[in-house]
Amino acid sequence: MKTIILYEPALCCETGTCGLCVSTEPIRITSIAKNLKRNGVILQRYNLKSAPQEFDSNTDIHKLINDKGVDSLPATIVDGRIVKTKEYPMVEEIAMWLDIPVDYCLTEKDNNR
Repeated sequence: MKTIILYEPALCCETGTCGLCVSTEPIRITSIAKNLKRNGVILQRYNLKSAPQEFDSNTDIHKLINDKGVDSLPATIVDGRIVKTKEYPMVEEIAMWLDIPVDYCLTEKDNNR
């Protein structure tokens, strides 16, 4: 199974709902990660605020931030290669990168739309 890792900007928490400017994207990714896990796929997430050592230990992410700044986050890595920056991935992208059905990313309710 391929691996997918998200390096996220500094958020107050995994969902990013604690601050003044709440974005729905971290909430969407939390839901996708839970659905993937239910299907045996792990989407690893690192938050710059709570896991800065992960940003330092990955040379590609470290270089990305040094060259382009924290505005290049979130950054998505699949099998050790940066595949997307500045935006969270869409469900279709995740499914394509991991070679899995789109349904793996969705809840049963989402599938019934």
